Amino acid sequence: MNTTDMTTEGDDAIVISRTFNAPPRIVFEAWTNADFVKKWWAPKALGAQMVSCEADVREGGGYRYVIQSGDQPPFAFSGNYIEVSAPSRLVYTQAFEPMADAGYATVTVTFEAVGANQTRMVSHERYPTAEVREMVLSTGMEKGMRITMDQLDELVSELQAAGE
Repeated sequence: MNTTDMTTEGDDAIVISRTFNAPPRIVFEAWTNADFVKKWWAPKALGAQMVSCEADVREGGGYRYVIQSGDQPPFAFSGNYIEVSAPSRLVYTQAFEPMADAGYATVTVTFEAVGANQTRMVSHERYPTAEVREMVLSTGMEKGMRITMDQLDELVSELQAAGE
């Protein structure tokens, strides 16, 4: 099983990295195709499920992912795509809608080929302020993120095995 690394950078960024056992085109597709995002983006081990997933993956397009956990009200993450360079780079904004007044993060994700059949993914999340980054970290996002990265790992391995 691959592992996920998470570090902070400066006073306003979080960097997440992981190697996946599939080429960049498969990992990029799993990251951007709404049908695939539905399968991995909500941390199932925490009782969460994706109830709505929309993504118009093109520069200027937008996305909105709605998650529900148990009997809690649904909540959403949304933003717009700034750069789409398949299958190597994706830049987008992201807001946690219940806290949208805190501003948007800018997320830059790179998908780099490692050997013939692996991808090194690095997600660089820059928040509007140090306080917003600390608020995000205090929500327990790291635990949910690690679960979703494991789910993504399983999905890309399945897609690779199926010859997608």
